[in-house]
Amino acid sequence: MLNLKEKIIQEAKPLGLKLGVGNVLALPRFKAVVVNVGLGRAVTSNAKPEEVIKKVSDEIIAITGQKPTATAAKKAIASFKTRQGMTIGLKTTLRGRRMYDFLERFVRVALPRTRDFRGLKISSVDANGNLNVGIKDHTIFPEAAADAAHSFSLEFTAVVAGSNQKNSIEFFKALGFPFEK
Repeated sequence: MLNLKEKIIQEAKPLGLKLGVGNVLALPRFKAVVVNVGLGRAVTSNAKPEEVIKKVSDEIIAITGQKPTATAAKKAIASFKTRQGMTIGLKTTLRGRRMYDFLERFVRVALPRTRDFRGLKISSVDANGNLNVGIKDHTIFPEAAADAAHSFSLEFTAVVAGSNQKNSIEFFKALGFPFEK
């Protein structure tokens, strides 16, 4: 079975013919994958937010293979019980080998484990050709601990360079990303 990077190389020529692009370097290609986790209520309602941040950070490390950075609140909002500078999220940007490994595990392992999964929506590809996917439960990844005490959702964006929406959808389909019929 081919890994994702080898499949991109193998599908380059047929995809170029399908899209009408003569130069292989003008085809869509992955630039980065950004994984975001919003902690929000878990941090503001907990007496020890450092422990929650540590647990979620460890799960992100297990899933992505890279340590996340903390994102801070830009301003205080009293109704959300946040203060300026308070850690309200974690994010990590994957490039290179880790990016391809994450995408391959997401498409081949995590998506089939999703409950009632019928395919990714075409509307999840934006006008610039980037794929944006929200996951309600992080435990679909086999590396994640199935502890329900700190289950969280995450969002990731696969940034595609040199493309538009139509070309990116064909690029994702050629790589085996499951879209709705």
